[in-house]
Amino acid sequence: MPDGTVRGAAVQAAPVFLDKAATLEKAVALIEEAGRGGAEIVGFPEGFIPAHPIWFHFHSGTDRAGTRFSTELFKNSIEVPGPEIQVLSEAAARAGTYVVMGVCEKRPDTFGSMYNTQVFISPTHGYVGKHQKIVPTVGERLVHAPGGPETFGVFDSPFGPVSGLMCGENSNPLAIFALTSDATRIHVMAWPNHFPKPALPMHEISLIAARSFAQMSKAWVISASSVVDDRIREMLPLRDEDREFLLRDDIGGGSCIVAPNTTVVAGPVIGNQELILYADMDLDAGITMKLRHDLAGHYNRPDMFRLLVNRAPAPLLLEATSEQLDRSSIYQQPMPVLGSTEEE
Repeated sequence: MPDGTVRGAAVQAAPVFLDKAATLEKAVALIEEAGRGGAEIVGFPEGFIPAHPIWFHFHSGTDRAGTRFSTELFKNSIEVPGPEIQVLSEAAARAGTYVVMGVCEKRPDTFGSMYNTQVFISPTHGYVGKHQKIVPTVGERLVHAPGGPETFGVFDSPFGPVSGLMCGENSNPLAIFALTSDATRIHVMAWPNHFPKPALPMHEISLIAARSFAQMSKAWVISASSVVDDRIREMLPLRDEDREFLLRDDIGGGSCIVAPNTTVVAGPVIGNQELILYADMDLDAGITMKLRHDLAGHYNRPDMFRLLVNRAPAPLLLEATSEQLDRSSIYQQPMPVLGSTEEE
């Protein structure tokens, strides 16, 4: 397991809302800036390319404006892997930094189905893998499908296992335990531009989640939040109260970096300012804390508590010949009864 100090970075920025090409260009510039700042791993907000579907906080799912925004989201979403991921990989290589990027992903050669996705990119190996949000939250459910089980877990990096979760799933205790069992060493949280009214400000909830994740996993946590900019304020509001809400400076931001002992070593940066937050992360700090309290090791009781994680893909379409179907036990076995045993 690697040791030493790793310089981490959290990008707090708004996308060029619903403009894939312009946001990709902005993402490349931010990756290169993070590289100049010495970052070895940098995390981006949720759905950064090209946007997060925050219009559902102001428009209904089927009105004219909401439908138009959702259509533009699909038209500006990207395939993973795909040409945009190649551009990001080249930027990561130039910057010499590992990148965890939030994107809206579309299924290849289809139209209409999307996922809320974090992409993991190595400066030396390019595209490493992706995590699709397990369960879309609130308005996301109108445009995003649930993530594939095969995309859940940790990813290789020069610093050991790296993981990521988005927004509300960073509070999922079973997901946290599974990633802790996978020995995640650096975890990247991704957050949207703001929460729906009348939720607590995003910076309060994201900080609670970051410190809680660090406490349970003993990993370093890089938490990257998006913000609201003038383009969003111009495009989204439906009513005067919406405009007033989007003008508030306490609804966005909150990016921070948290140590395995739950100390906040950088941030939180509250408000709609765009910046890159840096911290030097001592990997030995995680060892020190796990020696005291390893919830996936000596501080657990597997005879009492176990977690089953299914990472098997669940394809939408399976093709089979009639001969294969005739031989398939799926159609020949009786359905099991929950709670029954063979002896019964």
